[in-house]
Amino acid sequence: MEVVQSTKEKVAALQRKNPTVQPLLAIVQAGEDDELLEASKEITGKIELNVTQICLSEECTEDEIVEEVLRLNEDCRVHGIYLHLPPAFLTSRVLNALKPEKDVEGVTDVNVGSLVRGDSSKGFVPPTASAILDLLEKHDAHFEGKTVLVVGEGPLGLVLLALMERNGMVALKSTWSSRSHLQRQMMQADVVVLTGAEGISVPRSWFRPGAAVIRCAPTIVTDDRHSLDMTSTSDMGHLIAAYRARNIVHSYSRWLQEQQYQPWRLRNLKLQPLTPVPSDIEISRAQAPKPVVQLAEEIGLLSEELEPYGRSKGKVKLSLLERLHTQPNGKYVLVAGITPTPLGEGKSTVTIGLVQALSAHLKLNSFGCLRQPSQGPTFGVKGGAAGGGYAQVIPMEEFNLHLTGDIHAITAANNLVAAAIDARMLHEATQSDKALFNRLVPTLNGVRRFSPIQISRLRRLGIDKTDPAALTPQEVSSFVRLDLDPSKITWQRVVDTNDRFLRKITVGQASTEKGQIRETGFDIAVASEIMAILALTDSLADMRNRLARMVVGTSRSGRPVTAEDLGVSGALAVLMKDAIKPTLMQTLEGTPVFVHAGPFANIAHGNSSVLADKLALKLVGRDGFVVTEAGFGADIGMEKFFNIKCRASGLRPSVVVLVATVRALKMHGGGPNVSAGAPLPKEYIDENLSLVTGGCYSNLRKQIQIAHLFGVPVVVALNVFKTDTEAEVDLVCRLAKECGASDAVPCHHWAKGGQGCVALAKAVDRAARAPSNFQFLYDAEMPIVEKIRTIAQKVYGAEDIELSSEAKAKTDYYTQQGYGSLPICMAKTHLSLSHMPDKKGAPTGFVLPIRDVRASVGAGFIYPLVGTMSTMPGLPTRPCFYDIDLDPVTEEITGLF
Repeated sequence: MEVVQSTKEKVAALQRKNPTVQPLLAIVQAGEDDELLEASKEITGKIELNVTQICLSEECTEDEIVEEVLRLNEDCRVHGIYLHLPPAFLTSRVLNALKPEKDVEGVTDVNVGSLVRGDSSKGFVPPTASAILDLLEKHDAHFEGKTVLVVGEGPLGLVLLALMERNGMVALKSTWSSRSHLQRQMMQADVVVLTGAEGISVPRSWFRPGAAVIRCAPTIVTDDRHSLDMTSTSDMGHLIAAYRARNIVHSYSRWLQEQQYQPWRLRNLKLQPLTPVPSDIEISRAQAPKPVVQLAEEIGLLSEELEPYGRSKGKVKLSLLERLHTQPNGKYVLVAGITPTPLGEGKSTVTIGLVQALSAHLKLNSFGCLRQPSQGPTFGVKGGAAGGGYAQVIPMEEFNLHLTGDIHAITAANNLVAAAIDARMLHEATQSDKALFNRLVPTLNGVRRFSPIQISRLRRLGIDKTDPAALTPQEVSSFVRLDLDPSKITWQRVVDTNDRFLRKITVGQASTEKGQIRETGFDIAVASEIMAILALTDSLADMRNRLARMVVGTSRSGRPVTAEDLGVSGALAVLMKDAIKPTLMQTLEGTPVFVHAGPFANIAHGNSSVLADKLALKLVGRDGFVVTEAGFGADIGMEKFFNIKCRASGLRPSVVVLVATVRALKMHGGGPNVSAGAPLPKEYIDENLSLVTGGCYSNLRKQIQIAHLFGVPVVVALNVFKTDTEAEVDLVCRLAKECGASDAVPCHHWAKGGQGCVALAKAVDRAARAPSNFQFLYDAEMPIVEKIRTIAQKVYGAEDIELSSEAKAKTDYYTQQGYGSLPICMAKTHLSLSHMPDKKGAPTGFVLPIRDVRASVGAGFIYPLVGTMSTMPGLPTRPCFYDIDLDPVTEEITGLF
């Protein structure tokens, strides 16, 4: 058969394209049918396809059939499903449970409707219909003008009528119920196709002499059958099987095409900015977001790669990285800022405005990658982090409140570690070695064995045994006793609320804890090392390993104790298995955004996740842009982005967008203090070119120089406020270029959305095309103290550093433990380039004091503490929650902004 040969050639071509995948037909049938299986295998064997037979019980229910169909739908190895079932089993529910893209029999409503409408690009022509057309072509090559009568009910007849009409035939339809009308029509037909009936008697005299008769059901013809030019489905079974195989190949070909990178078909949402600009929440509610399923399809995600969380957000699976591993990355843009005022200078709004401008106005694929906001500032003093004005992520309420629960997962995981620490200390203090061993390695059903995580601990202790009975008393003691020093436990509990009274607490005061009292405290959840791990990991396996390496304290003998030693790291990975997937949302103009991770920017690296950036870089394509934001000023967020995040990810940035405001420049130029919640002094409202000039030549110039230390071009984005004068804006843009920026442009995204950031988008596009010479600030193998000194002198402008005795002892200890090659994550104030918050501009000549040095071994960095650094913020006198409420009838949130 020609169809077999042509299909075989196509299979061979597809296998050359992807040799690791074999097209597979799944035949679902009630009972055994070896004859069907052998016929299918005979044809598919000639074409080199696979067949699997799923035999259901002859008494199976509709629910059981649907369940099996749904299972096959989700099996990526199956490219075609054939329901070889009795007609009573082929209910509408069963048929339409089939995914149309796997319906190689063409029986679902979607496939039939597409064919009848004339669109066969996505569906499948039923193999029986293809075989009939093949036979007719061989019987008489001249289709046009022939009259064909299709007798019977059902989807096959409808498809045949549509296909025959498109081939120029005159198509008639009749039913078995009207015998006299049927006889008249048969006498007129050149071709008669009999479908959908059993045991029906059709006299020979009804047929027109010379008519071609094709029987698609066991219809009985009374007279001599051989006097008619008649073919039955049993006679053309192999031909039908061949066309079924061709449909499987088409399905496989479409699947292969889907696995490749897909050009975006992004539908932007139109903005109609109002003047004056309404509140953020009013703007957000006025714009209806696209369903996240639609957004995912527009940017080339497969349906199985998205896990929707409601209508407007969803998790994206990491399998996308494997599917697009050969796809070139897009351009990588970092948004940083000058040293901010306590009010913040709008890095998030610039990030969102920029991606809106790139995608919605310049038609360049772009993705924004943002951190998830903490509940602490949302209900505290700062508010949320969805952007502002007409540059926002929507829906902003969902963005700022819980999102998909990642921070709650981190809280649960972090506190499980804390509970494990205290429980282990209690049990070790109150039990003998033997009792501990019997409880840690119990006998279950007469068998005693170590769990895998316990074998891992034995290996670290140098004990190469797997039989619990083989351990010596000394080995048992080493195994069961972590011997944590209560004064050297570094792990604290966390909660995602600003609660100053949890900064220091006492635990173990109940009589049941048998005197195991100690002081500890709470951090805010985003300060947990687990959050930093989430932001820096690149796979589930890597996250599991990082969680295992977390050091929670030190034993009395001076050895670090890890989460793996506690036996808890596997459970932590389970708690974090969904949090590792970035959350997909959108901007006001319908452009995509990943929201993922939110590490504390003082004691951690303060950047969104490596995984979100990597996924986005694949999705935007070679000429697209991924815009990610670093926390606080360039001296903190940007430096950590380059030295920590880029080392972990292997990614290299194309451009730095440095956000500045006139008010921040005036502060650095000698203006009075700015306080959150207090009115701005007149210097910040009235034009003052002298203060602006001072700020440009001090802080702005220094931050540009910091970016140049890493060999990355800088575009200054001046976030314009309504109090800024034209002369001030022009002055900043001119002086920024004089100070080394490749370009500097005013941005009006808050009032105009993406349209107000088009100039910035063009400047970023130009800068990204220029060659860059990215380099790290220091070699990771340098001694810890020298790495700290390099950052202090080259980035902050310090003359030198001064380590406390405790800090010096810690650096020696970490070096001895093998942590000396970890990068440095400085924990210092964000309000100054120095360690002194009140020192604005670009201070020099100071000595940077290092009061302590700590290690986040799982996250993979050493963090020196400069001055006092609180990891648990407190609520102000009047927190944001005074204004937040819920309408019990409409469930509408008020006062969030």
